[in-house]
Amino acid sequence: MGLNRKPAVGAARSEDPYLPAHGNGGYRVEHYALDIDYKLAPNRLSGQALITAVADVPLSRFSLDLGPFRVPKVRVDGRPARFTQSQSARGGQKLHVTPARPVEGRFIVEVRYVGNPAPVPSRWGDVGWDELTDGALVASQPVGAPSWFPCNDHPSDKATYRISVTTDAPYTVAATGVLTARRRSAGTRTWVYERAEPTASYLVSVQIGRYEEVGLAAGPVPQVALIPARLRRNAARDLGRHPAIMTALEGFFGLYPFANYQLVVTDDELDDPIEAQGMSIFGANHIDGRRTHERLVVHELAHQWFGNSLTIADWRHIWLNEGFATYAEWLWSEESGGRTADAHARDWHARMAAKPADLVLADPGPDRMFDERVYKRGALVLHALRGRLGDEPFFSLLRDWAARNRHATVTTERFVQLAGQHAGTDLSEFFDAWLHRPALPGLTTGDR
Repeated sequence: MGLNRKPAVGAARSEDPYLPAHGNGGYRVEHYALDIDYKLAPNRLSGQALITAVADVPLSRFSLDLGPFRVPKVRVDGRPARFTQSQSARGGQKLHVTPARPVEGRFIVEVRYVGNPAPVPSRWGDVGWDELTDGALVASQPVGAPSWFPCNDHPSDKATYRISVTTDAPYTVAATGVLTARRRSAGTRTWVYERAEPTASYLVSVQIGRYEEVGLAAGPVPQVALIPARLRRNAARDLGRHPAIMTALEGFFGLYPFANYQLVVTDDELDDPIEAQGMSIFGANHIDGRRTHERLVVHELAHQWFGNSLTIADWRHIWLNEGFATYAEWLWSEESGGRTADAHARDWHARMAAKPADLVLADPGPDRMFDERVYKRGALVLHALRGRLGDEPFFSLLRDWAARNRHATVTTERFVQLAGQHAGTDLSEFFDAWLHRPALPGLTTGDR
């Protein structure tokens, strides 16, 4: 005899304690198919999203994260659905959908939407779709994805993507994925990208500009740069060692986890570079012909392993992204004949010791997610661990960490557990001091 189950209401909540207004319960997304028509001059976006999702329980309604677009139609499994839009008291904007009948298992949502995309205001500044002087960019970390498509905006809900963007013909479009088609019509071009690897919504990107494509390396991982013509000479020097950087990071962390890598340099200045899945975005100010910002090139590439392939389960664990990417900078410096990782560590340890001891690395709080100490102290943890384990066990740990969690989600606890296995001893006291107490531990003479 079967059980009579009342359909559940999909809670518009996230399990992320830092960003409770983003993410939605009751289902997970398998695939997004996004068809976007974007007109640059009026900043006008018309979109259709086909979202394939799986409901964990029968849902009588569910929610998606979506900014202030006009939504003329929503269909669920081909049937018209009722829907409302709202903004929560905690800042998230929601599209609430009531299907004609409850969904269970796999279902498909079609959302048509139109409007003027704008960044999402946040405590870390505006994030998401933004206009450039001559083009557009997407910088979604951590809550900007709903500024341009309906999604389940939680880092742990990773899906595959097909992104089709139609825009004015003189412009180049780069998007998350591998370019699979390009079509021209009267006055416009359509660019189609596909990302087969599971991807968090904040790592999905679109870049539009007057760019020239420059090959950085042909394979086995195709690496290309999209650059304004005026910056081509400077970029040739600044990005000239990119193939060597890729080779070095693969030696440290294991095989690059995606099918391609795109590096975009906008014609505008940007405060900071931006990582996306299989892509990094830099401002014109990061290209000067003197390799001044090469460490940032390394940092963003390292995020393809740590942050993108290995995505944190929630934002408390952000040191697993930023600490690892920062330590990659120090490793490349040493590998390329610059300052040793030990010299960088001792310098930054002294700087961190001069700052207030009021940050817990494993749980810095939403206001301090992007605090410099998350980056540098995170790198110091790894350097101290390297000293504790020795080089061979340490790099074996990093490669094992990246391989066994490829395209999955990770937590601090899982890294600590795996480190203990590689060390062959209990490291709880070591990690408790570095990760769970605000006081900065010392770097001993045994550390590298």
